Amino acid sequence: MGWSCVVARAVALFLMLSRASALTSDIFAAGKSDKEILDNLLKNSRYDKRLLPPVDGVLTVNVSVLLLSLASPDESSLKYEVEFLLQQQWYDPRLRYSNQSHYDFLNAIHHHEDIWLPDTYFIMHGDFKDPIIPMHFALRIYRNGTINYLMRRHLILSCQGRLNIFPFDDPLCSFALESISYEQSAITYVWKNDEDTLRKSPSLTTLNAYLIQNQTIPCPIKASWRGNYSCLKVDLIFTRDRSFYFTTVFIPGIILVTSSFITFWLEWNAVPARVMIGVTTMLNFFTTSNGFRSTLPVVSNLTAMNVWDGVCMCFIYASLLEFVCVNYVGRKRPLHNVVYRPGENPVTQRLPAVLSRIGIILASPLEAMAFLNWGKSEIPQAECSSAGDKKRESTGAAELVSCTACTGPGACTHTANNGGVAEPCFVQVRKKEPPHPIRVAKTIDVIARITFPTAYAVFLIFFFIHYKAFS
Repeated sequence: MGWSCVVARAVALFLMLSRASALTSDIFAAGKSDKEILDNLLKNSRYDKRLLPPVDGVLTVNVSVLLLSLASPDESSLKYEVEFLLQQQWYDPRLRYSNQSHYDFLNAIHHHEDIWLPDTYFIMHGDFKDPIIPMHFALRIYRNGTINYLMRRHLILSCQGRLNIFPFDDPLCSFALESISYEQSAITYVWKNDEDTLRKSPSLTTLNAYLIQNQTIPCPIKASWRGNYSCLKVDLIFTRDRSFYFTTVFIPGIILVTSSFITFWLEWNAVPARVMIGVTTMLNFFTTSNGFRSTLPVVSNLTAMNVWDGVCMCFIYASLLEFVCVNYVGRKRPLHNVVYRPGENPVTQRLPAVLSRIGIILASPLEAMAFLNWGKSEIPQAECSSAGDKKRESTGAAELVSCTACTGPGACTHTANNGGVAEPCFVQVRKKEPPHPIRVAKTIDVIARITFPTAYAVFLIFFFIHYKAFS
């Protein structure tokens, strides 16, 4: 009795399997649509989307990224919009189908809610640009059970930049993806074909986004928010359009600063012209700087733009103060009624007197000794006094006068005949007359013509080298 029951059950099982085989052969035969095949593959009796694909060991998900577009709201932003296609590929033996079908793959876009999909989660990014709708998916199932899942993503990345050297920094934008619920012991993500860089679409479009480097790497431990989950990271390194900053910030700033130096070549008493140039350049620089600053990211540390604005403004303001000093000095009342000879350069005006003194030095060692004391507070001058102890002050110009009777190499100690009276000849010191205020004012202008442009040129060289503006 027992054996008959066993035989009957075996026969029933064989008949059931035969019917299933015939049904399967009929379903996967040529002429059947992919929908009919998928409807049978995804029956609840044979497929459960809540379970991981039954593979040996850890399920491997191959990932690749294809860049479609890059954009930035403006040049000074630290947010970049990235649009890309994310492709995920894995193996599910439950979805293999017979080779009798003429389909190389099944289009399962309308069955994506019935198929197990990796719960990939994006981390370390800004925000999604827009919600994802089914039209942005592509889902294909191949004969051997390989599933290719393609979806479009549009992210707004919050990037990191070295704002202390802005605008010469290279912002780094990163985002990572990992499974939200399956640990690394169940699912592992790998870059497809060991790609170390992103693939770019031939029609890649950019707007204010200058990508110079990208890489795809496994997440470092410090970059993963959960260490026991498989994670992949994408790094995008952008640069800024430096020609934009040179044409809108640096070159206009250089022109305004150097324009303020024009006042050094004007007359010291040209008050309207010098005031107009100084005030106009200052106001124009303020307008240009404030208009550009409104678009800059707000930071609390010192940036390259702060240094640039501060130093340029100091040069413009210093040139205006130089005019105030020159005008004040030139209007002062001269001491001892000193007469100014107009039309001469304040520096070259003293050249004849200097050359005359050099000639005297070469002619006589006596005057050489006297010239060593010249330039302090007094000028040597030869005079003769009477045999008495009285000295006669000279009323002539402040020049070095040689005693005609002194011919020897030593000191002038002999006596000279002055109207029949023998007088000892000696050297007496006479105080130097103060320079005329106009001469002082013009001298300040001459010095400023050299020091201001030279100091500004040194600053420009140091600034652009220090911040690596041309790297």
